[in-house]
Amino acid sequence: MPVFSPGTPGALSGIRVLDFTFVMSGPYCTRLMADLGADVIKIESKHGDLTRNRPPFRDGRSSYYAALNCGKRSLVLDLKSPGARAVLHELVKQVDVVVENFRPGVMKRLGLDHPTLSAINPRLVYCAISGFGQGASGNGKGAYAPTLHALSGFDRATASYQPGRERPPNTGIFVADVLGGSLAFGAIQSALLQRQRTGRGDLVDVSLLDAMLSLLVCELQESQFPEQPRHFVYEPTRARDGWLMVAPTTQDNFAALCEATGHREWLADPRFATGGGRQQYWSAFLAELDGWAGQFSVTECERLLDAHKVPCSRYLDVAEASRLPSVTERGTRCEVDDGAGRFSIAGAPFRMNEGNAGPRAHLPALGADAHAILGELLKMSPAQIADLQDAGAVGRAQADG
Repeated sequence: MPVFSPGTPGALSGIRVLDFTFVMSGPYCTRLMADLGADVIKIESKHGDLTRNRPPFRDGRSSYYAALNCGKRSLVLDLKSPGARAVLHELVKQVDVVVENFRPGVMKRLGLDHPTLSAINPRLVYCAISGFGQGASGNGKGAYAPTLHALSGFDRATASYQPGRERPPNTGIFVADVLGGSLAFGAIQSALLQRQRTGRGDLVDVSLLDAMLSLLVCELQESQFPEQPRHFVYEPTRARDGWLMVAPTTQDNFAALCEATGHREWLADPRFATGGGRQQYWSAFLAELDGWAGQFSVTECERLLDAHKVPCSRYLDVAEASRLPSVTERGTRCEVDDGAGRFSIAGAPFRMNEGNAGPRAHLPALGADAHAILGELLKMSPAQIADLQDAGAVGRAQADG
């Protein structure tokens, strides 16, 4: 996938976004919008997004921050300053979308909540991402991906699939943030489409807890009907030199698996011949599959199963997965340069024939775009911007100190 220069046309070209988000859920959402050509103006404090200070680093620059914020412009504002709020109220007249992921109530205290900003710009699509939504029940409780994994039942469900494990699993992959950011991205596009019909903006209220519950499709149903058999639990199959995942989800898959392994008798075995039988005797079937796989290497197993189109995969690490032919062919890894050298980020997980969906090359230094944004959108002179900077309402570029 190519990396596009700022201003390259995309499906969201002409859409302007004020981005008040930080860390992951909100920045992931607005990064996807930037990938589609939206002009995303990231509003940061004088210390910048927390991820600017999180590794991996090269020459003091965080590739973690860059992966979530490439293609955006950075404007440093003191949100508690009346001067900064006045600037923002003027900017709101020029934008289509606001995205924020503060705790409920913070934007209201700052005079930047949906009722206030929609009164200034009735066409504004305002997206608020929070742990529990904008209702009163979640107010005051902190919400981060690891705590939401625990609270939603996700971790208990994951642990229930690991026989003999009592301690809940450790968390290092922030599912709630990426899932919530993705759902916010989709909901914003729906609100923009609705605006074409109605002429009015809307409030998009995204709950990360709701997002996690929506992920637990089977588990939510099984919690209501515990007397019913549980769905298949796919377990790793042990080959001679490692592990692979085999997932014969349909009857045709199962027949192909029997052919690939040379165990056609499984098709006649009343325990395994039907989906219902396999569900009842799943552990016994997996033991049979382990017996077959133990004769071969992981690579040999995968080659044999692939030849019969049986869904399967050996276990890879992220570096290995990023070198797969399908990843290379689609250009999923995109190289960017933030001034400390070139490195790879993941591109948008979708392609468009004409939409130019891919990372934009601009990587914002903290506060570096103040003059461009305020001069372009609010027609401020350099002297006016300097006055706001002297007053502390607008931050100077990081390089300016």
